[in-house]
Amino acid sequence: MFLFKKISLWLALLGLVAVILLVRKTTTAAPMPEPPLAPAQKTTPRGLSASGMVEALRENTALGVPVAALVTRVHVKVWDKVQAGDPLLQLDDRELRAQLPTLEADLRVQEAQLAAARRQAARTEALRAARAVSADEADTRLDELAIQETRVASARAKLVQTQTLLERLTLRSPVPGTILQINTRPGEYATPGSATAPFLIGSIDQLQLRADVDEQIAPRVRPGSRATGYLKGDTQNPIPLTYLRIEPYVIPKRNLTGSSSERVDTRVLQVLYTFASDPARPVYVGQQMDLFIEENTPATAAATP
Repeated sequence: MFLFKKISLWLALLGLVAVILLVRKTTTAAPMPEPPLAPAQKTTPRGLSASGMVEALRENTALGVPVAALVTRVHVKVWDKVQAGDPLLQLDDRELRAQLPTLEADLRVQEAQLAAARRQAARTEALRAARAVSADEADTRLDELAIQETRVASARAKLVQTQTLLERLTLRSPVPGTILQINTRPGEYATPGSATAPFLIGSIDQLQLRADVDEQIAPRVRPGSRATGYLKGDTQNPIPLTYLRIEPYVIPKRNLTGSSSERVDTRVLQVLYTFASDPARPVYVGQQMDLFIEENTPATAAATP
């Protein structure tokens, strides 16, 4: 009986030791793996870190439609370069085009009646000079002429109005640039003010970076500060940036980097830089970029395009 109790005690102690070792093994933190890419390093001892979004020069232009209508034709495709005034999109214009013949015919009728009223008024004036017609009748003919001139002007205005509405149904590029995105297709119904614009256009021969600087360190940013940028995932190829301007209005942060420690209630100062587009190392609109802004090293600011 004594031997059995002694064996049970030792077994209990061994079980306790095994549990302690197991707990220690599972709670010991595993070593952190090395990052797949080395983080970007500051180019100067004193500098400010920020993140930004690549934009087309003079910002991305989102184009909407003036009226709700069916899309009948898209004239361009992504990557096409367009000039100001080039057609991009055609909306359904059949109803307005059907009105044109009636309005043009009405204008011709009114113009013919105006010509007749002018001849009648001229004859009446000649008779009045010869005292062959009363002054009241001559004045009546002049009033009829004025009324007919107003009718012609009204008919012409209706025709011009319809032609203008027709022209609005052809969406044209307001600026030169490259088609960055198309969000509509023939057969779809386009509406003004939709959340997604039918077209996104911008000049990408030269790009600009809109950097978000935390408002807590915003006072340390100076106009003309030099900066160096790194694309996400590429820490070996720095991109020299040229100062463009500082936006004078601090806004809530909208562009998130995806970091788990990133705050979403931050307000940021937006600083804009430009850089040349390099076909050998393409940078695309919408890409995120890390940048380091140098302190106390102002450079000559680039002229705002």
